[in-house]
Amino acid sequence: MEARIDRKDLFVTSKLWCTNLVPERVRPALENTLKDLQLDYIDLYHIHWPFRLKDGAHKPPEAGEVLEFDMEGVWKEMENLVKDGLVKDIGICNYTVTKLDRLLRSAKITPAVCQMEMHPGWKNDKIFEACKKHGIHVTAYSPLGSSEKNLAHDPVVEKVANKLNKTPGQVLIRWALQRGTSVIPKSSKDERIKENIQVFGWEIPEEDFKVLCSIKDEKRVLTGEELFVNKTHGPYKSASEVWDHEN
Repeated sequence: MEARIDRKDLFVTSKLWCTNLVPERVRPALENTLKDLQLDYIDLYHIHWPFRLKDGAHKPPEAGEVLEFDMEGVWKEMENLVKDGLVKDIGICNYTVTKLDRLLRSAKITPAVCQMEMHPGWKNDKIFEACKKHGIHVTAYSPLGSSEKNLAHDPVVEKVANKLNKTPGQVLIRWALQRGTSVIPKSSKDERIKENIQVFGWEIPEEDFKVLCSIKDEKRVLTGEELFVNKTHGPYKSASEVWDHEN
């Protein structure tokens, strides 16, 4: 007999992609997602990046493929999805403090969640504190760092892991949980997925937590460069411009 899962026991989330960041596309994009998932509603719907791309944009984008983003108009349509019962909550991803402040000036529904890159090598303190101030829950992605800077091999992380008889990955995930965020680790290996679940029922001692927090910020894993940077034609000619842009 095939086991059935009650819908209320599932938490389903999806994201609005950059090419659909225009008010008239918000609802059709969500309706397509609902059709694909064969659902009547989803629990959380994010804006994936606060930048709009032209349909068929290249990676990296060519001239004219990064378009103006009507943040206020798009968010209003996101709010309408909540009002109509198609979405339980709405959220954002990869926002800066400046962009969050701009959104909150017109929003009638405060984002429920802000998803951002966060790990001891990129603590993202400013937006983290801004979210806490406004009661926005934070979800940390890329909690282990990147292939270029895999924090599971960082000597500080390894030392804490050995002391606690845990894996470095478990320590990094537990660090995020103790910081007050939810966390979304990624792995294609069954044994690692099982390890990543074993992060409850124990804590990193305060002194070790502080040591992990002292790891120097180096660089983010996802800079947005591949999606948004055109070094010749702009509007963003470097990854730093993507994150420092005030609009």
